[in-house]
Amino acid sequence: MAQNRRAFIRTSASATTALLLSSLDVLAAAKPDNTETGKNFTLKILATNWGFNGTLDAYCEKVKKEGYDGIEIWWPMEMKDQDELFTVLKKYNLEAGFLCGAYQPDYQQHLDHFKRMIDAAAMNKAQRPLYINCHSGRDFFSYDENLAFIHHTNTLAKNTGILICHETHRSRMLFASSVGRQFIEKNPELKITLDVSHWCNVSESLLQDQTQTMQLALERTEHIHARIGHSEGPQVSDPRAPEWEPAVKAHLAWWDAVVERKKKNGEVLTILTEFGPPDYMPVLPYTRQPVADQWAINVHMMHLLRNRYQTK
Repeated sequence: MAQNRRAFIRTSASATTALLLSSLDVLAAAKPDNTETGKNFTLKILATNWGFNGTLDAYCEKVKKEGYDGIEIWWPMEMKDQDELFTVLKKYNLEAGFLCGAYQPDYQQHLDHFKRMIDAAAMNKAQRPLYINCHSGRDFFSYDENLAFIHHTNTLAKNTGILICHETHRSRMLFASSVGRQFIEKNPELKITLDVSHWCNVSESLLQDQTQTMQLALERTEHIHARIGHSEGPQVSDPRAPEWEPAVKAHLAWWDAVVERKKKNGEVLTILTEFGPPDYMPVLPYTRQPVADQWAINVHMMHLLRNRYQTK
């Protein structure tokens, strides 16, 4: 039975590839670019290692071959892992954004671990990151407790000149649009990694009734996680499938607004293609067979974004 299901998936995928690629091309070219582009605007698209089961070298080799500019990866706390990362990045001439965060339920332990990780990532001399993306705090910490993460990163960013952003992520400080708005309005130096798929999931909507909140968020967005969410989940099964067109268009419209500002100001724009493996990726019951190819989807997203936003 499992064999038949796998064969069906492969056959169906082959039969619809041309249609999906055609739809992708249409979406990539759908928005005319009339924005005056500053001379220093640069688009950098990064790959995630989330779900990749091979070695770091094999991962970076594949990333380079696909045409990515770099990777986003959790900052390694062990020296030997740092040395391996720096060596592989240099070998394949890839740039990097670092992820920093903590998981302890105790507030003080959590904050202490976060500070140790992000300080090490920002102050290392071997690899200056394009940015640091923070999984900041927890949704059950108080406002003042979560505020400590922002205060620390504001100081660190000023001292190092590194862009530090806080991600709109479930279970974290900015887990919902309504909560995110409070932090944005009260903290003018707060910079955001926009993973709006999480906010769609939390609000059970495409945020149609929160246009003012989204406008505030888009004005503070410095880095984008390009995953398509929907009202009942943080990831559609396959963004190339026609049933997800409303969700895809909604996300592209949000990203378009960020790109327009970045182009006008002549700034660097970094985007991570971040469709994830199971259980973000839906699977068939009993077999745990993913319904789509995670790596292929991320590569298609990379091409869509480059075609849509790269300065001609």
